Amino acid sequence: MRKNAKLIAVLTAVMMLGSSFVAGADVVYATAQTQEKPESEMTEAEKAAKEAKEAREKLIQETYELPVQTNELSGWPEGPGTYGEAAIVMDADNGAILFAKNIDKTEYPASITKVLTALLAYESGIDPNEPITVSEEALACLGGGYSSIGLKAGNVVTLDQAIHAMLMASANEAAYAVGENVARLQGYDYGWFLQRMNERCRELGGTNSNFVNTNGVFDESHVTCARDMALIGSALFDYPQFFDTCRTQQYVIPATETVEEHVFQQHHHMLLDGNTDYYENAVGGKTGYTTEAENTLITMAQNGDRRLVCVALKTYEGHLYSDTRAMLDYAFANFGRVSIEENDDCDGFELKDSAATVTLPTNVSFDELDRKFEEKGEGEAVVTYYYKDNPVGSCEVTLEEGFSDVSSNDDSKVEDNTATAEEKESVSLPKKLGIILAFVLGLLVILLYFTLRTIRKRRKRRRRYNSRRRRR
Repeated sequence: MRKNAKLIAVLTAVMMLGSSFVAGADVVYATAQTQEKPESEMTEAEKAAKEAKEAREKLIQETYELPVQTNELSGWPEGPGTYGEAAIVMDADNGAILFAKNIDKTEYPASITKVLTALLAYESGIDPNEPITVSEEALACLGGGYSSIGLKAGNVVTLDQAIHAMLMASANEAAYAVGENVARLQGYDYGWFLQRMNERCRELGGTNSNFVNTNGVFDESHVTCARDMALIGSALFDYPQFFDTCRTQQYVIPATETVEEHVFQQHHHMLLDGNTDYYENAVGGKTGYTTEAENTLITMAQNGDRRLVCVALKTYEGHLYSDTRAMLDYAFANFGRVSIEENDDCDGFELKDSAATVTLPTNVSFDELDRKFEEKGEGEAVVTYYYKDNPVGSCEVTLEEGFSDVSSNDDSKVEDNTATAEEKESVSLPKKLGIILAFVLGLLVILLYFTLRTIRKRRKRRRRYNSRRRRR
């Protein structure tokens, strides 16, 4: 037994020594592999690769250091840095901007373009089971490296199947087919659908976008900005089918006489249960990438009754999901909704939605806000509330007759600046008369004072005179 015990001990020691040797060898090998050659020993190609890598690392760091505009607002909670050129977090229900980094800078959207294509498809009211046909033109957009599920010209799928392929697998031919067929079913062509994309963006308040295709395939004139994409994303909350599609993990287009079977998965990692980037509050969104656009991402998130849209544009590899998570966590943690009806006297106008809110940092009060009205028709307007020029909420209102307002941060909620010259003169005349009357009354008071003083002096002298005569 003792010999066996000694033998076991010796074997154990040898195994531990061997493991240590192997581990040490692995470290030495890994170090040797990662250690760069001296520049004198590098080939020209290796030197160029090194310079390109260093230049990119510098660019990524410079992008991270770009200013976040909302961080420059006094009293506003400081948001995270991001490794993208532009980013936004918007409250989907009132348009409040909670995080802003170059939100109006034009960028290439890449495949997040497809959420606008989906919005127009939903708004068309076309039956999702309507069959649509993939055309030769739909396949012509597919260049090298562009996403596709392999649909062929002449394939017939339902509109709903094409939308699933477009949003989940980012199939570019499916996005073209959606736009082309939604237009056809309404009596128009693909060009009309593109025109409608731009019109709808403007109707939602977008001002810095120009869409020339339905899928985001690179084109120098195909641009958008973070604010515009957030407005588009907010509008999608009216369509539950969008979020049903986004939460689908895997989808199958079954084989028929007109199409072969296609199986594909959700690409947005924050929507994939079990993925390391999964985010429990994420409910929808779309990924995008081209060489020119870098990584783009739109993500809708919900926590209770709070619904947010986060957009990240031209974001560098390895940071897309972590940046989005950081921005959404920041927005959920530092802001809350405040009732407009309970805090604004609404003098001269009536809220169309009594539940309308603004979204504010926990340390900012409603009294610190300004407001601006934008007329939308006779007796109709949108009122937007601002904290230091940053919008924190808006809602539709009905104006009372004669109402006029340019700001709200004073005691006078209604101010009419349209008085005529005659009206102004009639208003100023009583003021002038009042000044004259006050001046006359002042003179009378002074005169009365000196008169009484003179009388008192005379009486005093008379009493002294009478007193002297009695003494004599």
